[in-house]
Amino acid sequence: MDRVKFNDALDLSRLVYGMWRLGDDADTSTGHIRNKISACLDQGITTMDQADIYGGYEAEEILGTALTPELRNQIEIVTKCDIVAPAGRYADAKVKHYDTSREHILSSVDHSLRLMKIDHIDLLLIHRPDPLMDHHETGAALDDIVKSGKVGAIGVSNFRPWDWDLLQSAMQQPLVTNQIEISLLHHAPFTNGDIAFHQMNGQPPMAWSPLGGGALFEARNAALRTALKTVGADHGVDEAAVAVAWLLAHPARILPVLGTNNLDRIARIGDAAKIQINRETWFDLYTHALGHEVA
Repeated sequence: MDRVKFNDALDLSRLVYGMWRLGDDADTSTGHIRNKISACLDQGITTMDQADIYGGYEAEEILGTALTPELRNQIEIVTKCDIVAPAGRYADAKVKHYDTSREHILSSVDHSLRLMKIDHIDLLLIHRPDPLMDHHETGAALDDIVKSGKVGAIGVSNFRPWDWDLLQSAMQQPLVTNQIEISLLHHAPFTNGDIAFHQMNGQPPMAWSPLGGGALFEARNAALRTALKTVGADHGVDEAAVAVAWLLAHPARILPVLGTNNLDRIARIGDAAKIQINRETWFDLYTHALGHEVA
């Protein structure tokens, strides 16, 4: 499995296992969680993507029950903060909102460390742009948690380039990645400047929902799915692997985040790294996604 180096202290597996549905599984036992992680490690997938809000603020704790010191040393943990929703420990919140205050960030990091039973987070992401963000306060808090050793590196999620620049302007630590929605069905980032911005600055983006949240396989996308199956048949993989390989082919070094609770599907995540998508195939799939040829 290829790896992507963000700085001298952080490199992640090119494919990332997303744990946002971890708490939705009928089986959340320690053994089952460890089986999922083992299925990832068998393919060289070492990076686990979490967020404090996942599973109604319970997914981090579910992961923590399964981690041993040996297992922790084999993986990188990404988690996120700043979404406050009326659930879990924030059940009394009057309205869903974002909180990038210093107090909330520091508290969230401590909660995540405690719930996952770890002493540091490899990569912390600010989950959503906060329209009330005081970038000086937020930036200083993020710098401080890196200096403290509790967090290895800082990134963001769902930020536009101007949101990124605002936060970075008040930080000493460099932001290293932006986790945004990218897929054949959500391809706007390839043309709206989001990917170009990070590619220009050498910041590999992470892609959430790289299969369109499953919509890729719906009847309304039959033509695209047929094209994916055709490519997959030529390489001995399924259409999901082809859709992810389409992202891997881009020079921005996109890291797709894939989440499933099915062990068989987890075991096939690495298939995407086994195939190469050439330029004509890339544009053929893109044309099907657009519904028309490029101009």
